Amino acid sequence: MSHLTSRRGLLFGTAAVSAGALLAGCTSNEKKDDEPAAGDQPAADDKPGKPVTIGFAGPQADHGWLNAINENAKSRAEKYQDVTLEITEGSNDTAAQIGQIETLINKKVDVLVVLPADGKALTQVGLKAMRAGIPVVNLDRVFNTPQAYRCWIGGDNYGMGLNAGHYIGEKLKDKPNARVIELAGLDNLELTKQRTQGFDDALKNYPNIKKVARQAADFTVESGQAKMAQLLQAQSEFDALWNHDDDQGVGALRAIEQAGRDGFLMVGGAGALSAFQAIKQDDGVLKATVLYPPTMAASAIDLARALGQGKGVGGLAEFEIPASITLYSAVVDKTNVDQYMPTGFE
Repeated sequence: MSHLTSRRGLLFGTAAVSAGALLAGCTSNEKKDDEPAAGDQPAADDKPGKPVTIGFAGPQADHGWLNAINENAKSRAEKYQDVTLEITEGSNDTAAQIGQIETLINKKVDVLVVLPADGKALTQVGLKAMRAGIPVVNLDRVFNTPQAYRCWIGGDNYGMGLNAGHYIGEKLKDKPNARVIELAGLDNLELTKQRTQGFDDALKNYPNIKKVARQAADFTVESGQAKMAQLLQAQSEFDALWNHDDDQGVGALRAIEQAGRDGFLMVGGAGALSAFQAIKQDDGVLKATVLYPPTMAASAIDLARALGQGKGVGGLAEFEIPASITLYSAVVDKTNVDQYMPTGFE
């Protein structure tokens, strides 16, 4: 999840799943396999280009979304005959991740893709790679300076909250004195503040709606269940719930079921497969989720490949790839869930 302090750069007003389609045009080269993986769009089908070795360093996959990041990067790289992926084990220990990236620098990889465990703490190693002539694609959690990366690509935390708020607002706009509650993520993360701010800003457009309670959880099933139980105990009646994260949402749904509560709609966040399945089944409170697409890792591989081959992004007039790309936080509900089901992570 992003520690980005503001919405950055190019905002794509298309569904997140289309990012792969746009970026697949980076190099206009053949992929190995015509069968698209989850969230993957087919690349153009002409001949492979210059071989590129991409070093990939991410944090430990201790969360469904982070595991999906790693899987998207690996499956995307496997599509290309001209890409070799050097992937690290992944670590939440800053010193360990710095060491892994330094190893990739010493191996003289052509391009680096880095999702830092801590953007601020890893800024120096990003600078080191750039100064060594290795372009860096900074994935999601941003370094402290643009000098540490050639391109940033990531999600839109403010946009998640904004779109969740507008979705709930439109559902409740005709209900007098509507009440909503919020199950946030970790409050010490900037991303959590951004998601809350976007939500609050959206609700300003609906004077009939009041946010009556908020609890912060920890992005885990257990914390979601515990904090949701507290919210349910404190709020005997409400009309909508905005939950920042689908993993903690599994716990939240358990607490809701145990309490025998319904009569409200729930909107989740991130895009877990379990959330998509519940939305499709449409027999509970969960009616939508707002994407924070892990397909960004597949797109980061496309960007790295384009950098290694000196090419731009298909569909754009510029010769070079953009300096930053912000993915769109699409709302997935029963009207479009089938389209997004292949991108859901476990």
